[in-house]
Amino acid sequence: MSSSLFTVRAIALIRSIPLGKVTTYGTIASMAGNRRAARQVARLLHSSSRKERLPWHRVVNREGKISLAPQQGYENQKQLLENEGVTFDASDRINLAMYLWHTD
Repeated sequence: MSSSLFTVRAIALIRSIPLGKVTTYGTIASMAGNRRAARQVARLLHSSSRKERLPWHRVVNREGKISLAPQQGYENQKQLLENEGVTFDASDRINLAMYLWHTD
């Protein structure tokens, strides 16, 4: 699969994550056609979220945690998710059984 086709698919998938739900970098990569491209999804979010108006904050790591470091976007992402009703446990982990979005 070409990189540009993967990018188009990944952007469409990220746009379709509903309010109050999250998904993982790996889930987006797999649904876009390359299950091994989670890092490519992260780079895409970093480079294109503003330009493409993507709900970047709804993508988390496979453990249900925010990947951004404190003082480097972590607090902003957590606040955006909490504003949508997503809750975090004492370890700052999202219950993926409750909040994970994926297509069937």
